[in-house]
Amino acid sequence: MRDARNEPPRDVRGGPSRDRLNEPPRDGPSEPLRDGPSEPPRDVPDVREPVAADDAELRSPAGDGGLMEVVHHRYLLKLLLRRELKARYKGSLLGLGWSYVRPAVNFAVFYFVVGVFMGMDKVIKDFPIYLFSGLVLVTLFTETLQAATRSVLHNAPLVRKVYLPRELFPSASLLVSLVHFVPALAILVVGALGYGWRPTPLGLAGAVVGLLIVILLALGLGLLCAAATVFFHDVEQVVDIVMITVSWTVPMVYPWIHVRDHAPHWVLQVWQLNPLVSAVELFHRAFWAPLSDGRVPEPPALTARTASALGCALMFFFIGEAVFARLQKRFAQEM
Repeated sequence: MRDARNEPPRDVRGGPSRDRLNEPPRDGPSEPLRDGPSEPPRDVPDVREPVAADDAELRSPAGDGGLMEVVHHRYLLKLLLRRELKARYKGSLLGLGWSYVRPAVNFAVFYFVVGVFMGMDKVIKDFPIYLFSGLVLVTLFTETLQAATRSVLHNAPLVRKVYLPRELFPSASLLVSLVHFVPALAILVVGALGYGWRPTPLGLAGAVVGLLIVILLALGLGLLCAAATVFFHDVEQVVDIVMITVSWTVPMVYPWIHVRDHAPHWVLQVWQLNPLVSAVELFHRAFWAPLSDGRVPEPPALTARTASALGCALMFFFIGEAVFARLQKRFAQEM
């Protein structure tokens, strides 16, 4: 019979006890066994793949590409555009047909009140074309700015829970306004052709520049106001009130010569600094000037003022983008 005193203690599974695993053998001291994986032999090179620098760095959920993030996420922009249009016309009988009704109603109100009742149609030849060529641009600007101002705040659940570039929301508002602008522009072209309009290359080029001024100015101010609205909700109400006055601060329902004849010279100079004034005059040059009888001359130095208006629109665009990019990291905390 074996002597049980000379045998190491065993656990219930028949192996040596865990308490004895790390004990050195009786022959001499040695390093205890380690529970973790052993180090690779020194003569075997480490073949693990290095971690890429881009993968190792943490990226901010807000992104740092500005509006370039919108270009990289074009599919999200399309989804937001469809979502906005479906939400706006959900359950509507006319659907997108309201894009034709809205400018028609605005035109009718301005035409009968200003043109017929106040006699402006006797001062300006082909007053309907003069009025509508300015109305389409003013509507594009006001609709874009109002929608972009509330775009981030009204999409608070997406901002808090889903990663996507925040610039997508004001950009989608601009695209929705452009969807409404296209039918109004088509109506303007058909109406001008009915009055005998013949387009000129210079006039069409000026119309493109005028449209670019409005888009840059509306998007830049929209980004700026959208960021401010997240922190100060009163900004949305202020923008809505200011937009009521826009139609009366541009030569849409009256010619520029009325400002020249009834206001001090310095008021005319300040009034002409408004980029929307130059944009509307460029549309007048494109669609109304070929029909004009010369009673309302073209504003002086329109080319120089166009360059100034374009520079001003670019300035507001870059300022709005910079402010939005700086503040967007705090949007989720403020909502």
